[in-house]
Amino acid sequence: MGTITEAEVPESAELPSASRHSDTQPQPAEAPFSTLSTRRHQMFPELTDDEIARLARFGEQRHWAPGERLFRTGETGPGMFVLLSGSVKVFQRDGLGRERLIVEHGRGHFLAEVGQLSGGPALVDGMALEPVDAILIPPEQLRAAIVAEAELGERIVRALILRRVSLIEKGAGGPILVGKHDDPALVSLQGFLSRNGHPYSVLDERDEGMLCIVERFAARCEDLPLVICPDGSVLRQPSAPELATRLGILPELDGERVYDVAVVGAGPAGLATAVYAASEGLSVIVLDSRAPGGQAGASSRIENYLGFPTGISGQALAGRAFVQAQKFGAHVAIPVSVRRLICDEEPRRLETCSGDVRAHTVVIASGAVYRKPAIEGIDRYTGRGIYYWASPVEAKLCKHENIVLVGGGNSAGQAIVYLSTHARQIDVLIRKAGFESTMSRYLIDRIASLPNVRVHGHSEIGGLDEDNSGLAAVRLKAPCPEGVDHFDARHLFLFTGADPNTGWLRACGVKLDPHGFVLTGDNESCSLATSVEGVYAIGDARAGSTKRVAAAVGEGAAVVAQIHQRLAALRPVTTVAGVHA
Repeated sequence: MGTITEAEVPESAELPSASRHSDTQPQPAEAPFSTLSTRRHQMFPELTDDEIARLARFGEQRHWAPGERLFRTGETGPGMFVLLSGSVKVFQRDGLGRERLIVEHGRGHFLAEVGQLSGGPALVDGMALEPVDAILIPPEQLRAAIVAEAELGERIVRALILRRVSLIEKGAGGPILVGKHDDPALVSLQGFLSRNGHPYSVLDERDEGMLCIVERFAARCEDLPLVICPDGSVLRQPSAPELATRLGILPELDGERVYDVAVVGAGPAGLATAVYAASEGLSVIVLDSRAPGGQAGASSRIENYLGFPTGISGQALAGRAFVQAQKFGAHVAIPVSVRRLICDEEPRRLETCSGDVRAHTVVIASGAVYRKPAIEGIDRYTGRGIYYWASPVEAKLCKHENIVLVGGGNSAGQAIVYLSTHARQIDVLIRKAGFESTMSRYLIDRIASLPNVRVHGHSEIGGLDEDNSGLAAVRLKAPCPEGVDHFDARHLFLFTGADPNTGWLRACGVKLDPHGFVLTGDNESCSLATSVEGVYAIGDARAGSTKRVAAAVGEGAAVVAQIHQRLAALRPVTTVAGVHA
């Protein structure tokens, strides 16, 4: 699981949003334009006899009779299949009983997509059209093959990622979401699936077929949103964890296993730790309650991150890091909320919503949570006009409408630039006179060139007005210099800072500063260590950290060296012929 983008897809390309189709029974539609249209040779490469022989040592040869399934939608994927003879039909099967051909494979082709790096559930069916002989490479051995066969592994990984992107563009292999397009619950499910790179399609009140589907399942208004899963089962108003469980993407945690490293948080800092630790042979588990990327994952475009001159979305950056972590064998568990860290046990123990996790070392990379301004009744509008990030899901809701945005930092600037291509008008409220002390110059200059953006300095929200549809207007504490005292807008984006996500640490002895950030550096030789032995803090949750993606990634890499020191001290000294080893 995890947002998926391909390492060589142009950085300007975004993950496609779910499409809508107006038939009486929804069918995911092709994206109007696909970056994959000229890349089928990379998506479906044909292996040479020599390459097949090199992969054969990582799997075992098996046989399937005509009509037999190699894998089924929703069932745990067995790994990658390298075809030696025969042909296999790969097709989508949705929850309404509809099927659609994806591709047919013959000798020299391999069958898998990126989810098989971790043994995730299959998103499509694969059926033998004739007698088939193939090499089945299970996930663990597939990862070993990709590392051992560098050039071939690069081609395989590229193909696996492109295939997932294609499934997302088509909505193939995922659930059908049914509900009102602006229902906060529906928007939340869309955001969860999008940020986790899972295909889905949407059927809302703008589609003629929605009423037929609602009647077919005898649903009431209070049952919406409905989720029609690929196996035909129907969920009514599910939460994200409930949906993840039904789709088979909520992992089972082994409370008896002891990891070398447990990382709490899958933002840039946590994913960097996972990549570097796993690549150096440590056993790693990463836990996150929502999706890869953290707050950075909600950034529409990061243009000052080293190595991406044309910029990259936070979602794309997180997706690449997620695939890297899986490639090296890190176990990423999402959505899993950590409730408490138990520090008086060795190994350390994390209590989560899905069971316990034990590890010799724990890395706190839980980042921050969005700060809510002190506005009366603000919680009533969450998802009904108020948003804390700007993804394609939110952009679609406010197409050609007026927006009010509050905030003067880089995250706000990135959101302004992104939303300006969708909204009719954006009014930006900031407390200071301008952006100069809080925002990067390139963003300031870009915002100044946008014709549909107006910036109002020394402005604050005084209150909110609503009607039956939700947010209707934003009132100001004091009129703007031009005399405006309110803005008629149904969409308010808040980028007013964040507080450390460290409430789960308050009972374990890890020292926090008065603002809730984790204190580190008691031991000068181990600057990322907390007050508890074997527990480290990195990224936005750490007191004194630089709140930049590059800094978070750097800390994620640096902490691995300190983890090695801790693990070396824990391992018992062995002797060989009386000599200490």
